[in-house]
Amino acid sequence: MAHDWTPLRNALAACRRDGVAVPFWWRDDDAIAATPALTRLGELSADCALPVHLAVIPAHADQTVVDGAARFGMIPVVHGWAHADHSGGVGKKNEFQTPRTAAVDEAAQGLARMRMLFGDALCPIFVPPWNRIAETVTKTLGEQGFTALSTFGPRPASEAAKGVAQINTHIDPIWWKGTRDLVDPAQLIAQAAAHLDARRRGQEDADEPLGYLTHHLVHTDAIWGFSREFIHEMMSGGATPWTLETRT
Repeated sequence: MAHDWTPLRNALAACRRDGVAVPFWWRDDDAIAATPALTRLGELSADCALPVHLAVIPAHADQTVVDGAARFGMIPVVHGWAHADHSGGVGKKNEFQTPRTAAVDEAAQGLARMRMLFGDALCPIFVPPWNRIAETVTKTLGEQGFTALSTFGPRPASEAAKGVAQINTHIDPIWWKGTRDLVDPAQLIAQAAAHLDARRRGQEDADEPLGYLTHHLVHTDAIWGFSREFIHEMMSGGATPWTLETRT
């Protein structure tokens, strides 16, 4: 199905006209092993010339995901500890938001396990499952060795805690509360254009990379197809790939 990319193209053109840079990054969550979907993710990344920041679940990861990430030049980051819901049925699902004494230790345990698996290839970004985290955990991340925190939505500040950058994602193509298939493409395109316009006008942090969030293990063909087109549109429209090493 052909999509009308005009709103996104116009927003990108306005950024180019006004000299507003568009750093762009891609985060994919819930990796634990090499699968056909991981291979497809890597091939798409190579085709789009945009690296994937692969959020790996430390407690369940095996050597195959290490090999798969290396094969496609993916950038491993820390996806919590075990992706276990500790909400107790109260409020929204989370692993690091509900108060509990083990949360800080599990974040540190996740980093240690990922360093053991990936070594120097690891990028020390903490990605809490379900994008939720308590301030009591956030404020300890720098001491543990994390250099960034990534959740979802425009960041309120450039740092989540002292020495810990906030680098969020903004566009999620999956309709989680509905069919779990692709969100209406027109809605996704409008969302991306709105983020770009807000950044250009100073209503959102223009220095924060625009983040695309995927979950390769549950993608339908429609999600794969839209992702390919969306990333190509961003890159051809002047967006530049972002990694932690290139942050301002």
